[in-house]
Amino acid sequence: MPIAQLQVAKPDITQPPKPHRHTASLLPSSLSTYQLSETKTQTLDKHFLEIEKEKFPTFQEMETAVRLHLTGVAVILFAVTFASVRACPPSDLAALLAIKAVLHEPHFGIFNSWTGTDCCHNWHGISCDPETGRVADINLRGEAEDPIYEKNHRTGYMTGTISPAICRLTRLSSLTIADWKGISGEIPKCITTLPFLRIFDLIGNKISGQIPAGIGRLHRLTVLNFADNLISGPIPTSLTNLSSLMHLDLRNNKISGELPRDFGRLGMLSRALLSRNLIGGTIPSSISQIYRLADLDLSLNQISGPIPPTIGKMAVLATLNLDSNKISGRIPPSLLVSGISNLNLSKNFLDGIIPDVFGPRSYFTAIDLSFNNLRGNIPKSIISASYIGHLDLSHNHLCGRIPAGSPFDHLEASSFTYNDCLCGKPLKAC
Repeated sequence: MPIAQLQVAKPDITQPPKPHRHTASLLPSSLSTYQLSETKTQTLDKHFLEIEKEKFPTFQEMETAVRLHLTGVAVILFAVTFASVRACPPSDLAALLAIKAVLHEPHFGIFNSWTGTDCCHNWHGISCDPETGRVADINLRGEAEDPIYEKNHRTGYMTGTISPAICRLTRLSSLTIADWKGISGEIPKCITTLPFLRIFDLIGNKISGQIPAGIGRLHRLTVLNFADNLISGPIPTSLTNLSSLMHLDLRNNKISGELPRDFGRLGMLSRALLSRNLIGGTIPSSISQIYRLADLDLSLNQISGPIPPTIGKMAVLATLNLDSNKISGRIPPSLLVSGISNLNLSKNFLDGIIPDVFGPRSYFTAIDLSFNNLRGNIPKSIISASYIGHLDLSHNHLCGRIPAGSPFDHLEASSFTYNDCLCGKPLKAC
């Protein structure tokens, strides 16, 4: 039967299907070379139909051929679109080349792979988002478990600065340029405009200047690590806006000023490492509001005033390092019956007696109270502690007999020397 006489209800296959709105939004403007107007598409498909009518005597055979034709077109469009989406955008490529231009790495050829136009593949330290094709991660470490370092038996060394061009990578999620020892200059202020940044790690360089005042705009930030640099100035007040921050490491810099009074707003923080700086003022009591905080290190600063008693009531705090400051007042009893297992209050101006509150909840891998102005006797309750691995009470004004039994039976004399009148094992007999 001729095709013209068939009475079969069927869609008008001469009209190409309109693309779904989400699919259409994925097609970049660069695909204009293979985008056809609706009129041209209709003309080609009509021509295709005329050819197929001559080749296939039945409607079923012709319909199969048409479907294969449309499927092939769809596959080609998908392949070209997918390849285009995954390719490195020219703007990201230009930004990376600008970053490379101001960095010098003389030993390993870290940037030798940064050639060609596709920065998403085989560029050392660069990763792209598989959906958008935009640069998502920069991970350049001078010290890592990488064959390139093991083969040369040395760690990396790089000089130069961090280019403001990095701020053009607007989909950047992770920025790590760490342990290169020689990278200097300031942190680009525009870095605070990167809305997707989650990890910001510049540890182990010679970065100077101040922490950008607008750092608090990085609301997705979970890791902020500027340790072992030359950063100066105060901690920006906006930093407490980082409600997602979990790891803060500013150790070994030249940071001055006081800790923000509302430090406790960092509700997701688990580690706050700020030792070896020039931080003054007092310890904000709001710190005790950070429920998840497990590690607080404020040692080797210029902090003064008393220790807030509420710190000893923090649910998960395990390490408290406050040594080498100017802290005064008495030791809060709550610190000795808390969940803290590593307590270092040495080299301060603490006075009064050691609270006689030790009990089964007292579990210390190390407790250091040396170099203070503590007086009185060693509390007898200390023998009821669950465990004390290391105890240092030296360089105080303690008197009386050292209690017998654990933990004193495994401690050395250096743990008790330079007091006023302590006696008993391991010191001289009373």
